[in-house]
Amino acid sequence: MLALKYLLMTGGVAMMVAAVGILTYDLYREMSYRRTLETPGGAPGAATVGVRWRTSLALAMLAWGPLLFAFSIVVVPSGMAGVRVSQMSGTVPGTLYPGAHMVMPLVEDVALFDTRDQIFTTGASEDGKKAAKNVTKTELLDVQAKEGLTLGLAITVRYRLDAKRLDYIHGNLPHPVEREIVPPTVASVWREIVPNYTVRDVFSAKREEVRERAAVLITQKLAADGIVVKEVMLRDIQLPPQYAEGLETLLLKEQENDRMGIETELKNKEVRIAELEAEAMKARQVKMAEGEARVRVLRAKSEADAMQYTLPLKQKQIEQSRLEAQARKEATIQNAEGDAQAKVIDSKAEGERRKVLAEAEADRIRVTAVADAERLHSEAAILKDNPLLINKIVAERLSDKLQIMMVPADGKFFFANDVLRGMNLANQSAQTEQQPR
Repeated sequence: MLALKYLLMTGGVAMMVAAVGILTYDLYREMSYRRTLETPGGAPGAATVGVRWRTSLALAMLAWGPLLFAFSIVVVPSGMAGVRVSQMSGTVPGTLYPGAHMVMPLVEDVALFDTRDQIFTTGASEDGKKAAKNVTKTELLDVQAKEGLTLGLAITVRYRLDAKRLDYIHGNLPHPVEREIVPPTVASVWREIVPNYTVRDVFSAKREEVRERAAVLITQKLAADGIVVKEVMLRDIQLPPQYAEGLETLLLKEQENDRMGIETELKNKEVRIAELEAEAMKARQVKMAEGEARVRVLRAKSEADAMQYTLPLKQKQIEQSRLEAQARKEATIQNAEGDAQAKVIDSKAEGERRKVLAEAEADRIRVTAVADAERLHSEAAILKDNPLLINKIVAERLSDKLQIMMVPADGKFFFANDVLRGMNLANQSAQTEQQPR
């Protein structure tokens, strides 16, 4: 919509410029023609040059159309609000919020107001920077306390204009409101409330109460004028120099008094703690003594009870020992009888074993003799059939290193024939000597 407004204004101005240009051009041609006529030797028969008055006037009248339409478009920026102001009837009820609005051109105008939060503050700012555009800043607000002493208050009021009552603000309040209404109202409220309190109350004891009362009263008064108060802050209080020194001394004394009171209370608590500890120690000792006495009594009772049960147990142990000795004696006798019987049985078994061994040995000898007889009989038969085996057996028994080789007895040109013959002769002579003489 804003672009359309500027486009219409540009078109209207262009048409006005075109009308003026046409008129200027035609007047220039008319003047040039007249100078030509007045010059000697000019062309008196030339046609006259006419000025296009109607064309210029028509363009000028047409130019007012887009201009008036552009003037009827009003754009309210963001964060602002406006009211219509008529040249005939004054302020028109109603609020124009951010956006494009239509008004009667050349009859109505729009008064704009900032509806964002604004700040009214007294004294130096906390960060020391320059005040912003929507911040109204003054010196410390001087007020008198109940004693007549002057205090410097650093206060801050955050407020905004009520958009629904901008027609009332524009028609009834002086402008600008942030300078003509807010500062006097805030100052009058504080100067009305603070004289009801002492400096000490305002500075420390009832500081929050004073701030709350001032905030309520400021809100009520400014609300009647269409101003919404959001917050009232009491940032700092500047005391008179003499009172500040006296208050500092008094505060130091009060702090010293409080410190001594706290130390006294701590000492009393320490004494009380010591008393309680002593009483607790005494109670613990009494309880320990009573406990030890009870333990001794219980121990004596348990020993007496134990003795009542110990004597029968001792008697039972003695009886058991006697029975065990008698059992061991009987067991010894039985073991001796058993050993004797075992020895008799062992001797009988040994005799029978020896008898069986003798019989087995006799059988073995008998069988061995029979086997030897049979062996000798077989050997005699073999030797009778093979007399040379005698020589072989003799040679084997003479030495285990001799190698035996069987050769025919009648072999010729054999070096062992003489040896064998000598052996045969030796055997025959030996057998002859063994025969009984």
